[in-house]
Amino acid sequence: MKIYMNVYRTLMFTLILVLISVTNGISQTRNSQPPFPFQNPDLSIDERVNDLVGRLKLDEKVKQMLYNAPSIERLGIPEYNWWNEALHGVARAGRATVFPQAVGLAATWDTDLMFRIATTIANEARAKHHDAIRKGRRGIYEGLTFWSPNINIFRDPRWGRGMETFGEDPYLAGRLAVEFVKGMQGNDPKYFKTVATPKHFAVHSGPEPDRHVFDAIIDERDLRETYLPAFRAAIIEGNAQSVMCAYNRFRGEPCCGSNELIQKILRGEWKFNGYVVSDCWAIMDFYNTHKVVGSAPEAAAMALKAGTDLNCGVTYDSLGVAVRKGLVSEELVDQSLKRLFRSRMQLGMFDPAGRVHYASIPISILGSKDHRKLALEAARKSIVLLKNENNLLPFDKKIKSIAVIGPNADDVEVLLGNYNGVPYEPVTPLQGIKRKVGKKTKVLFARGCDVAENMPYFEVIPSQFLFSDDTQGLKGEYFNDHKFEGDPLIVRVDSTIDFNWWENPPIKGMRADSFSIRWTGTIVPPVTGKYSLGANVFGGFRIYLDDSLLIEYSDRHVVITQWKDVYLAVGTQHQMRVEYWDRRADASVKLVWAVPNPKLKEEAHAAAKNADVVIAMMGLSPRLEGEEMPVNVPGF
Repeated sequence: MKIYMNVYRTLMFTLILVLISVTNGISQTRNSQPPFPFQNPDLSIDERVNDLVGRLKLDEKVKQMLYNAPSIERLGIPEYNWWNEALHGVARAGRATVFPQAVGLAATWDTDLMFRIATTIANEARAKHHDAIRKGRRGIYEGLTFWSPNINIFRDPRWGRGMETFGEDPYLAGRLAVEFVKGMQGNDPKYFKTVATPKHFAVHSGPEPDRHVFDAIIDERDLRETYLPAFRAAIIEGNAQSVMCAYNRFRGEPCCGSNELIQKILRGEWKFNGYVVSDCWAIMDFYNTHKVVGSAPEAAAMALKAGTDLNCGVTYDSLGVAVRKGLVSEELVDQSLKRLFRSRMQLGMFDPAGRVHYASIPISILGSKDHRKLALEAARKSIVLLKNENNLLPFDKKIKSIAVIGPNADDVEVLLGNYNGVPYEPVTPLQGIKRKVGKKTKVLFARGCDVAENMPYFEVIPSQFLFSDDTQGLKGEYFNDHKFEGDPLIVRVDSTIDFNWWENPPIKGMRADSFSIRWTGTIVPPVTGKYSLGANVFGGFRIYLDDSLLIEYSDRHVVITQWKDVYLAVGTQHQMRVEYWDRRADASVKLVWAVPNPKLKEEAHAAAKNADVVIAMMGLSPRLEGEEMPVNVPGF
């Protein structure tokens, strides 16, 4: 009997183990399956997209059609910001490899070079994107959908954005656009590396201030031979997955509400099956400036019916109202939403990282030796020599002195263009000339003038003119939030305000994405006259002088210099307070001024007289031309 009982216990114990094993296996099998079909990478794109959109409520759908789409936690859908820039390198996202501005790349006439550049940009974009996700960041300029290239035809120098384009020739613009798109989107059979977005569709250029009211009326031949070829090539040959519609009207209709442009030509003739995104706040123009409709819901309905899927702006917040009022159907909402989620899935955003080989591109490639070598090749090929009179170039190595004259000679900002990233080691022309000639040749520098009237030449305010009690510099109070609340984390004296923190916090223990700093002390001017006093920042700042607010500014899109003019007397002490705050990565701040200098012309003449050769660094600056910039200079 005892033997039977032992056998019985053994059999029962074995059976229990088997049951536990089977149960665990079933559980593991169940757990290995994603909770929703749209999360299953083994299903078709159509099955996944239909499943996802079918689970959304109308208000959730509408929010996903805004550029800053929020998360949907109940479905495990993370937030996503569609706004990213890559005109000539990954832009507005801190350090990256910066290539020549687009019009400079066009001057290379090199399609293979353009493809290699776009491939490099896309690789850095992928590296940045996945690094941001690992750090828990999914904000603006940290995504994979890039609003580049700008392939409008540069016909009007008053536009101010011509340097963003590939110039005035439709054929050249098309050839370069195709290679840019192919390089950005990659050649993987399942996943896109990034999504490229040719812009601004269409017939968009001319005086920049008129873009919100202008109606482009042109004949059919000019449309087909001038303004559309580059877009057609980018879509049909390049397989671009997105297009951005323009601010202006075309033949009476706002471009983002144009049935002729979007439905007839883009989707009908060219069979485009990607998504259309509006230029930023362009749909608001429908009722604010174009006056073609009277309200936000009507504007949203008009744009959606025409085929604009994604709104950079806020007007699509009114799509729910438009549906409930019967201005547009929910079926059209679903149609656009499916295009958007299709692109996100084709970028691998809902798949395990191990399935998307682009996700393994390391952050170490940013600004790598090979990437800088490619940027140098592009810079060399972009140079256009118009005339070499008397074979002046190359210079004789026996030249003993060179005068470098001009405000652009030693200004890093001139190197950057616009819609740019920040290069790792920028070299100004003056620095490059000095490195090239070494100690054998004397290099004299004179600024000569400002870039233009009311465009001062800024430099960081040196420590010898800043004081905190009896110490050179300003007292800095560092707060672990962006509102200067509570006690500062640390207090210290900073000799100057000249900081680039990039993705790092100012000091160990502080947040990288949300902090503030207050600097206080006195400033003592070295000469009497009109000073331009301000800051070069990525973030927001205020400057108080003698307890009065001098200037306040905040921008999350670009590094920019803002200033005000003040009259200061030599040796006088002025109380100064500088407040800076940052709410996302890649923070930077510089306290700058332009010191009165009435002898600029005399200094330039003296340098020229004492040199064998003069190199004049002339030309424009990003402070003089760019998107919808207020420039207080005659002629701009």
